[in-house]
Amino acid sequence: MSEDLTREHYRYWLPIATRWGDNDMLGHVNNVVYFRYFEAVVVKFVIEEARLDWQHDPVVPYAVDIRCHFRRPLSFPERVDAGLIIQTLGNTSVTYGLALFAEGDGEPAAVGHFIHVYVDRDTGTPVPIPAAIRAVYERFA
Repeated sequence: MSEDLTREHYRYWLPIATRWGDNDMLGHVNNVVYFRYFEAVVVKFVIEEARLDWQHDPVVPYAVDIRCHFRRPLSFPERVDAGLIIQTLGNTSVTYGLALFAEGDGEPAAVGHFIHVYVDRDTGTPVPIPAAIRAVYERFA
């Protein structure tokens, strides 16, 4: 997880409006909410770009590792820009490189990764990433 990445590094974006309830008693976005923001950009990417049907496709991704390095606090009412790039593409897994930026800020407030392993829906056994989805990942690498 590189820590010197700027906005130009990321290929897919999701704007996220912070909410009053995201803040903790210290007045900034609670740590666990950063993970929700990471999940939101990954899920939106998989739905919009990879066209995965989470309810019906026979092969689905399972989250196996999510990490976050906090660099500076975010707080309501900031808007957050969540950036994503495909960091590593394996046979059955994909690692998304992620960053959260305050609107207009060039340096990330947090960086991390999110790893999906593709599995057979019925058995939970890892399987190769479907070709159509792999092609999308390759475009965002």
